[in-house]
Amino acid sequence: MSVTTAPPPPVRRRGRPGRTQFRTSLAGLGFMAPFLVVFALVFLAPLAYSIYLSLFRDQLIGGNSFVGFENYLQAFGDPKFWDGALRVAIFLVVQVPVMLVLALIAALALDSGRLHGSSFFRIGIFLPYAVPAVVAVLMWGFMYSERLGLAGNINSFVGFDLVTPFTQQWILVAIGNIVTWSFVGYNMLIFYSALRTISPDLYEAAGLDGAGQFRILWSIKIPALRGAIVIATIFSIIGSFQLFNEPNILKTIVPNLIPTYFTPNMYAYNLSFVGQQYNYAATIAIIMGLITAIIAYVVQLRGNRKELS
Repeated sequence: MSVTTAPPPPVRRRGRPGRTQFRTSLAGLGFMAPFLVVFALVFLAPLAYSIYLSLFRDQLIGGNSFVGFENYLQAFGDPKFWDGALRVAIFLVVQVPVMLVLALIAALALDSGRLHGSSFFRIGIFLPYAVPAVVAVLMWGFMYSERLGLAGNINSFVGFDLVTPFTQQWILVAIGNIVTWSFVGYNMLIFYSALRTISPDLYEAAGLDGAGQFRILWSIKIPALRGAIVIATIFSIIGSFQLFNEPNILKTIVPNLIPTYFTPNMYAYNLSFVGQQYNYAATIAIIMGLITAIIAYVVQLRGNRKELS
């Protein structure tokens, strides 16, 4: 009795791993191509052109000539640049913590569930962010007016100059108030979204263990907000170093209080579009971009270390 054996199944030839991986990478690159093209056009190309401009200078003899790092040496010794940079640094140190603390308090209040009409308050706090910057500055500029605005009415009511935003010592505070009013709602939304991702089981477990509201806040909510706080801080740092709209618009109302070099961005703008010094303006922009990137990177590193510890 002969035993017949079935023929072995045909062996399927697999493609080469290298070729398959190459096709997968090529397909992924195809999906990324639109973003890479836009990224190169709107970020890399202007950055490269700005660096190129910063290495040249228009001279009476020779025209646009290569000067290397002379523009950077000039900027480091420019008192107008450092005056604006110091003013922005003070603005950053004072305004950003105040804004983030207010946004955090608002987010915690909305998330507590004890605030009646929370939807109304959430929209009301976020609504100033939807107001265009030009409209917001003009509105606050009118209220700051000592003749027709709210500040003038308050001073007339009390009989002396109690509120004087349009003075040399208070103009930066007045600008900080506008920025805070505009961006508290934006940061509140970041914090509130992070709070909504916390599992309700954690609150139930904490309640069973006898934890009070303060303990829940300190041990559950604040740790869960660390990543959101780092992101909001980085965005606020970048926004502070880019301070331009508010002082530039207020300058049309109080030109004697806000010089053309009030902030580095204003200085670069006026150098370029008023003074026609494109090369030096590009140098100021590159320096401020590097300072902003370094500080934001340091904040991110410290935030990540605290989150991992």
